[in-house]
Amino acid sequence: MRFTVMTLFPEVFDSVLATSLFGKAVEKGLLDVDRINYRSFATGRHQVVDDTPYGGGSGMVIKVEPVARALDEVRSRDPLVHTILLTPQGKPFLQRDAERLSEKNHLVLLCGRYEGVDERIRELVDEELSIGDYVLSGGEAAAWVIMDAVSRLIPGVLGRSSSHEDESFSLGLLEYPQYTRPQVFRGMEVPKILLSGDHGAIADWRRKQALLRTANKRPDLVSKAELTNEERNWLKEQLCNQADKIGQTA
Repeated sequence: MRFTVMTLFPEVFDSVLATSLFGKAVEKGLLDVDRINYRSFATGRHQVVDDTPYGGGSGMVIKVEPVARALDEVRSRDPLVHTILLTPQGKPFLQRDAERLSEKNHLVLLCGRYEGVDERIRELVDEELSIGDYVLSGGEAAAWVIMDAVSRLIPGVLGRSSSHEDESFSLGLLEYPQYTRPQVFRGMEVPKILLSGDHGAIADWRRKQALLRTANKRPDLVSKAELTNEERNWLKEQLCNQADKIGQTA
């Protein structure tokens, strides 16, 4: 997998490329990261990449020309590259998008700055993505989020090919509760089922706990999840029991 990040501040990625699982994957050759500074494709003595908006208004807008030249350069080397503009106006980035993008060979992530980008840049990319309904100072943080989420799905990056399969959202549900030593901490005990050695019972417990946790924290996900009738009935019973307990203490 190759990532190309287009940004005005390529140095932002120095630390993440030097540390963490991501950095190790780069060292092993599992991932490759290029950073392109828009200024390298700007003309003139001062390599200006932004200008005031037509029609007036505050702030500056990233110009279309340097971005278009940068994209032309990348596409001349790899015509099959997939380009993504990072913007709060984009489609919300979800786990299924990470899975979809992990099948690509080369992703280009365009980071905005200032008041945004010239509208015509949107016509030059394959899609627009957003990591949330809020505004950042630039797209660099969003680029790193997408790079991290996608790279975890590349074989070998996590060490075990199945490491990501039980994580939150991978199966459409939040992850089940996790515990490690000590067995008891300040009166809080690890569930006995996890100490039983019965892997079938543990798997069943984890699945049910994932269902219950998702129903309590993200009910919107449960409505989209593929559940058996038995699971739906069990979940309904558990939620009713919770409601009864709340009513008794109210």
